Amino acid sequence: MKRWIGIAAAALAALTAGTANADNTVRVGFCAKTITSAAAPFAISNKYGWFGGFKVELVALAGSSDCVKYVGTGEIPYSLPSIEPVGTLRPQGINAKVFYTAYQGNIYDLEAPVASPVKTLKDLKGKKIGVSSMASGGVLVAKAVAANLGFADDVTIIAIGEGAQAAALAKSGEVQALYLYDTQYALIQNAGVPLRKIANPDFDRFPSNGLIALDDYLAKNRAEALALAKGYAMGTVFAIANPEAAVRINWEQFPYTKATGKDDATALSDDIKTLQARIVNWKLDKAGVKRWGESSMANYQAYLDFLLKAGVFQQPVTASDVVTNDLISEVNAFDPAAVLAQAKAWKP
Repeated sequence: MKRWIGIAAAALAALTAGTANADNTVRVGFCAKTITSAAAPFAISNKYGWFGGFKVELVALAGSSDCVKYVGTGEIPYSLPSIEPVGTLRPQGINAKVFYTAYQGNIYDLEAPVASPVKTLKDLKGKKIGVSSMASGGVLVAKAVAANLGFADDVTIIAIGEGAQAAALAKSGEVQALYLYDTQYALIQNAGVPLRKIANPDFDRFPSNGLIALDDYLAKNRAEALALAKGYAMGTVFAIANPEAAVRINWEQFPYTKATGKDDATALSDDIKTLQARIVNWKLDKAGVKRWGESSMANYQAYLDFLLKAGVFQQPVTASDVVTNDLISEVNAFDPAAVLAQAKAWKP
């Protein structure tokens, strides 16, 4: 960890506050190597100027652990990780908080190829579980699930990549179960590999990813963080209301997200399916909250306590140490009806 905190001063000097960039961009870590249609809220707000005086540049990272580490070094001011590495890395000197919960439902779950012998959680014993990368938050959660079942040392975690690569390894039987997340499962099924969800009802109410920043950075750049979160909220409302528009705007703003080797109709259909998988977890009813970005402290604490019991944390983590609702009232100071109307009026 010292190598992360002790990054060269020369490198840090080049990384000024987000809005100080000459091109008025703010860098945000997207915690996957593949940026998909799930990035649509950023794209939409870039297009319509809803971030105010800046645009967002997404930085693709291997997973949530890397997202937290890069925020910790100051290399990027914000990222969108799951909560597990925020808790594990705080005792090591990365004092960051979630200031906007983006995914109210837990995007991670266990699934298995239909040909796999894994049909229940107990069937995981002695099996190989695929994750997108060893920097993914899925690694911590897969280990926590196995530990909770009493066989933490009797599963093998394997990095299988994303998209087509993950689909190929799942189809081959190289892994018998997957601990990935909603959009990755959509990509695998788009590639023609059917999957079966392994029921784990305890996880349904647990929160997942949110926008984070270092405590000090958040205190000094409150207006910037507020603009980022508010724009993300508005983009989310738009994307839910008009998924086709969201995908096409995502292609326009982030051209690298449009698949190659597919005709437009297939690419659009596949990306809408991927987006729909994420929309389920954007919705507020997943956590029983009323405002965009609001964090249910009770749900967070229940999850943090589960992770402590499973051995992911070595000491208790209090929700208020890693999550704040300080910005949420101001984040929601926009007219959702106007955003909905704009989404419905969009023409290709």
